Formats: sequence, C-alpha cells, structure tokens
Amino acid sequence: MSNGKLIKFDNSFYEFVYSIGTYDFFKTITFFGSAFLLICFTLLLYFVIKNKKTWISVIFNLCIVSILNFILKIIIQRPRPNLKLINVSGYSFPSGHSMSSMAFYGYLIYLIYKSNYNKCIKITLILILSLLIILIGISRVYLGVHYISDVLAGFLVSISYLIVYTSLYHKFVGGSK
Repeated sequence: MSNGKLIKFDNSFYEFVYSIGTYDFFKTITFFGSAFLLICFTLLLYFVIKNKKTWISVIFNLCIVSILNFILKIIIQRPRPNLKLINVSGYSFPSGHSMSSMAFYGYLIYLIYKSNYNKCIKITLILILSLLIILIGISRVYLGVHYISDVLAGFLVSISYLIVYTSLYHKFVGGSK
C-alpha cells in the first residue's frame, strides 16, 4: 500500500470511528490498555493463578512486549496524528496500547483456553477479552492518538509474538495451571 493510500485509509477509518463513538466511552476503554492498569491486573493475577510459574510468564510477557514496542517506535519514528483528543507523547507506530492489550489479554485468552474451566465460562471469557482488545484498538483511533495502521500493526506484531511466546511457554512450563 502506497503512503497516499495508507493515509487515505487511516483518515477514512478515523472519520468512521469518530461518527459512531463517544468520548467518555472510548476514554474509559483506552484505560484498559494502559500500562498502569495492565500492571495492576498482572499483580491481581497473583491471587488467581495457582501455578506461580504461569504468573511469572504473565509478567515476562508484558515486559517483553513493552520492550519490543519501545524498540519498534524508536526504529520507525512515525509522528502521531494531529487530531489528538487526549495528551500523549512519543511516536505513533506501532500502537503501544494495541500491542500491550493484544499481548496481555491475548495471553490470558491462551491460558483460559488451556485451562480446566467449563466450556461456557471459557467461551464467555474469551469473547469478552477479544472484544476488549478490539475496542482498545478502536479507542486509540477515536482519541486521535493513533492511525488505524498503527493499531493493526500493533495487533499483528503481538499476534506473531504471542505465537512464539505461547509455544515457548507450552514447551518449558508445560501449559499447566
């Protein structure tokens, strides 16, 4: 996709999202992808996850994806959109909220899928977390701090990363709870 087509795609998606959303809703949703809340959730998981090796793998997952995002932002150095509804700093590509939420909640989806929970609970939790990931990405576009291409790139990088990470987790920890 050429740069001109990418900008047109980014702008069209922004206009669409802005027409259907509300500031308060997306401001709240974006908080679920913030570093502060993801760290808090990780600490709370200490009391939920029985296998402490698994809990430690949640910590490593969040740390690794944060470092990966930082490195990619430094390499690419794409400026943020000019339409910001909230104050943020740093580079735009890839979206850190999108990468972190896909890696964190995506890893929880993997752990839930591998768990011994009953099927109805698994499906419900997986659907809720999947919707949350998507809404966090959309919220970043609505708030004007990312282009949709930043969000999609963040999702794709994290999905690729999670494939490797979950394979290593399964191999070394054994997938036990």
